[in-house]
Amino acid sequence: MEDENGTVVTEFILLGLTNVPELQIFLFALFSIFFKLSILGNATIIMLVVTEPRLHTPMYFLLANLSFLDISFSTITVPRMLVDFLSERQNISFLGCFIQLHLFQFVGGTEAIILTAMSYDRYVAICNPLHYNVIINKRVCILMALTAWTIGFLHALLHTVLTSRLPYCKSNKINHFFCDIKPLLKLACANTQLNENLLTIVTGIAALSTFFLTLTSYAYIISSLREIQTAHGKRKAFSTCASHLIVVLLFYGTAICTYMRPTSDQSVKQDRVAAVLFTVITPTMNPIIYTLRNKEVKNSLRKAMHKKFFPERM
Repeated sequence: MEDENGTVVTEFILLGLTNVPELQIFLFALFSIFFKLSILGNATIIMLVVTEPRLHTPMYFLLANLSFLDISFSTITVPRMLVDFLSERQNISFLGCFIQLHLFQFVGGTEAIILTAMSYDRYVAICNPLHYNVIINKRVCILMALTAWTIGFLHALLHTVLTSRLPYCKSNKINHFFCDIKPLLKLACANTQLNENLLTIVTGIAALSTFFLTLTSYAYIISSLREIQTAHGKRKAFSTCASHLIVVLLFYGTAICTYMRPTSDQSVKQDRVAAVLFTVITPTMNPIIYTLRNKEVKNSLRKAMHKKFFPERM
């Protein structure tokens, strides 16, 4: 890439969240804790799903995929952000920047579809329980996961290729703590209308369609719950999907606000806050939400801890 003076742009500068030294130290300590909790919590869920036979079901297979995606969300951006808090120069290579952009979009697109698949799984389990094992069999479950990963990859590839082909000559300073599409488009010295339209239309349609399908599943679930006579039965049925619903609202709330809003100086600041939710807060909260509200996960965790520390009693 060449700028208007003919020099090749080989790297970008990440401006990060703040340039206040005291605040950088505080955020480094805070986000380090969140990052470790995120990796520990999500890795624990994956370990439980793999090792505990009672969790070898479609619901927990999809949950393990979600946990892996949450680990990826954190590791793609947070370690780099932590290093930059303690560095004087926050530079990233041109290639490294677009690899990071691709991976972030890849994980985000995949997670949206995995969440939709999880909502469909809960819909079948509650609204059509007698045929659950026929409809959501092992083959269908693997196919849903593969579809999510494939569409997520192609969605990310489209944006990465089109964004990387733009000429960058205004500046190489990215007003963000990682490489994302909207702050990069602000640095391009060519018409970015196509990129912005694709971001709004393609990402918007993908986000809204998966969100609509998820809400449709829950509309049927709520309708089915109304037919259950006892309060205990309603609580038991809804408890199996309450955790997922909380995660969905956290994910789509930040995604829709970030990628379906016009770009401006103010929106870039808001996008950084939303990105912190994406990459730091939500990946840490998801395993906590699923653990606290899911008896099977709690029982499996308790069993694993007991086996680890008190093997002679097993």
